[in-house]
Amino acid sequence: MKRSLPDNIQEFIDWPWEKIEPFYEELQERQISTDNIAIWLSDWSQLLEYVYETFNRLYLNTSIDTNDEAAEQRYKYFLDEILPNSEESAQRLKQKLIKSGIEVLGFEIPLRRMQSEVEIFQEKNLPLLSEEYKLSSEYDRIFGAQTINWDGRETTIEQLKRIYQQTDRSVREKAWRAAAERQLEDRQAVNNLWIRFLSLRKDLFENAGFNDYVTYRWKQMKRFDYTPEDAKAFDQAIEEVVVPIASQIYQKRQQSLGFDSLRPWDLLVDPLSRPPLKPFENVGELERRSSRIFHNVHPEFGDYFDLMRNDNLLDMENRIGKAPGAYCTDLTSLRQPFIFMNAVGIHEDVQTLLHEAGHAFHVFATAELPYIQQTFTDMEFAEVASMAMELLASPYLTVDVGGFYTPEQAARARIEHLEASILFWPYMAVVDLFQHWVYENPLLARDPSNCDREWGELWDRYMPGVDWSGFEEVKDTGWQRKLHIHQMPFYYIEYGLALMGALQVFGRSLQDQAAAVEGYRVALSLGGTVSLPDLFTAAGAEFAFDAHTLGRVCKIAVNTINELESLNTRQ
Repeated sequence: MKRSLPDNIQEFIDWPWEKIEPFYEELQERQISTDNIAIWLSDWSQLLEYVYETFNRLYLNTSIDTNDEAAEQRYKYFLDEILPNSEESAQRLKQKLIKSGIEVLGFEIPLRRMQSEVEIFQEKNLPLLSEEYKLSSEYDRIFGAQTINWDGRETTIEQLKRIYQQTDRSVREKAWRAAAERQLEDRQAVNNLWIRFLSLRKDLFENAGFNDYVTYRWKQMKRFDYTPEDAKAFDQAIEEVVVPIASQIYQKRQQSLGFDSLRPWDLLVDPLSRPPLKPFENVGELERRSSRIFHNVHPEFGDYFDLMRNDNLLDMENRIGKAPGAYCTDLTSLRQPFIFMNAVGIHEDVQTLLHEAGHAFHVFATAELPYIQQTFTDMEFAEVASMAMELLASPYLTVDVGGFYTPEQAARARIEHLEASILFWPYMAVVDLFQHWVYENPLLARDPSNCDREWGELWDRYMPGVDWSGFEEVKDTGWQRKLHIHQMPFYYIEYGLALMGALQVFGRSLQDQAAAVEGYRVALSLGGTVSLPDLFTAAGAEFAFDAHTLGRVCKIAVNTINELESLNTRQ
């Protein structure tokens, strides 16, 4: 007899495994055929939606308040008792479907992903994967607790970004030094956690029968359309094409500021010594103006965002005890997104919201796909959804169309964004190559001092233009403060490849905004039903790793910067 899930996800969240397990057992025992496969997949999809949403909600609660011990315990209970059992049960369902040989239209790519998951699955890895989530929470707690006393008030490291934009260089330096000193206080704690991460990941790939973590992780991340060698080729193309352009941007900044050298605390201040952009007074204003921008990009996007505002699907204001960073998560049973971020009143907050909203719109766009498994999109394209939204929204930043700025301020913001995009690629290459080094040299990487050395060498190679003299320790420990390295290994090249796609979508929009937006919407709606190259093609972009394509994409950004600078000069 078919069982019925509760109507309210909140009831399901409190269920022990003993109440969930019979749903998996019934699906496992049910006979499947071409006649009933659609119903079987639909029932499985609904169960997965509840399980995934439970995980996402419990994790979100730990992010919202890292000091909430009850939330932490509920999350740990899920990791210990629910997740391993549900993963094991889901594994049997995947094997059942694969063994049946039944083909379902639009399910080819999800099935390919399942086959990969079946190949690497090991029951003894389930508690290790749960432990990995717990270590990630420990990392969040370390950084969520980092505060300093600034002007007599307890202040988060994130909130100091406003100070880094002040035109008084001595004030910027004081704030930067205070943040660096506070972060270095946790150096040993992060090192200890790092060793535990590496030991756990060694057990993971060995248990799964792999010779190294890189191969295991590539298959775990379901990267079917490119190899580790392709990733390294992309990093090499960045060194060849982008590093010289980035160096010119740093040099231009140094000359504009009139300094003998560019220091780490000089990177966020306006190079023409204009006051920091102040786009909003509070998150309510951030929401209202962003809504107008999204309506201008496309009415559907505006409606999506308004729904999120009305349904309390946003947590945007920075506060003490809140986890760092920003992300968009799925409330899968509702097919709705939730945006988590740390706004402090700077332009970066605007960019972050535009970015995370792109992810949110992706969730909405796939809501009509019949099975949740079809909504899982390769992250290389999921990040196109977010990065392209930043760029597609950029023409609407001015107040005359409901945005935040005067035309001059908007041009300035767009220049900063495009320059930051170019500067991101070399940083991305440092993060990516560092991780290749770590997992290709696991014995060396277990000594954090070797990690410091490798990070510092890669930094000097890819990030010339900034004078770190006297602060080499801060520079060399930069890997500690990149959460992806610790929590989501190898998840970073996605941003670099997605930026390639996003800038191509943007380049198309410069010729025909409506066509570019429509292609973008179509690509989002495909979810994970087609391959990664096909998703790029649907959006009007090319999926590539070579220097020639990268150079062509860089030209879109550089030409736009030049045009905006010319506009600013005329104004």
